[in-house]
Amino acid sequence: MEIYALYGTSGTGKSTSALQLAHQMDIDAIIDDGILIYQGRKVAGTSAKYEKTKIQAVKRAIFHYRDHAEEVRRALAAIRPRRLLVIGTSKRMIERIREALDLPAPVRHIPIESIKPAHEIEAARYIRETQGKHVIPIPRVEVEKDFWQRMIASAQQIFSAKKEVIGETTVVHPPFTGGRILIHPQVLRKIVQVTCSRFPFVSQVKNMTYTFEDVPRLQVSLDVRLPFGASIPPLAREIQEALHQETSHCLNFAPASIDIRIMTLQLV
Repeated sequence: MEIYALYGTSGTGKSTSALQLAHQMDIDAIIDDGILIYQGRKVAGTSAKYEKTKIQAVKRAIFHYRDHAEEVRRALAAIRPRRLLVIGTSKRMIERIREALDLPAPVRHIPIESIKPAHEIEAARYIRETQGKHVIPIPRVEVEKDFWQRMIASAQQIFSAKKEVIGETTVVHPPFTGGRILIHPQVLRKIVQVTCSRFPFVSQVKNMTYTFEDVPRLQVSLDVRLPFGASIPPLAREIQEALHQETSHCLNFAPASIDIRIMTLQLV
């Protein structure tokens, strides 16, 4: 059995990327947060995402409990996957899982940064930190078999080139996430106004629209005063960069996209 490891800090979208990576590399089984997934279905284990505390969740994820580890070891022996993908927050965590499940060495380590663009990682962190959403790479129906009383936010299918289903992901809200972070619209509006006021050619912020659903997006409409022949695109990029830096500094996240619209242009 060949062992692969996808690792990265919490909230960077590892579970979301796991199925696509497994499909690309012909990996037929995944270990993620305490469960064993084979051909897109949970076959053994208990998800750490449903533990009541973070300490219990970590213990579950590294197979600290003997009965839990033994259950997954037996399932691995029964299905005998050719390639196994282990998901963890660090190489050290991967090694703890490998030892607990008696998995063979060596392990081919794959950092999340090597397969996921930086802006997608930032968006994934935003969702985790503001909405408390975690992903389990199994279908919604599999989650409901064990946790039918829990609320499921959404599900997503990933299809191969031949249109056959290779797996699904289910979004859940673990009990230990500690709630959600809410950003008041007036706060964001004030940040936009103050940032745009630094540019002398911006005469007015006409409108600002935003969304915090899925990934944060920001759209700003401006009135500007420019001399004849001035190039607008580079000036708009300056405003985009300034808004990106300011939201990152003040709110600890930056929008996945910032759109600048010029509503009126006055020549000076």
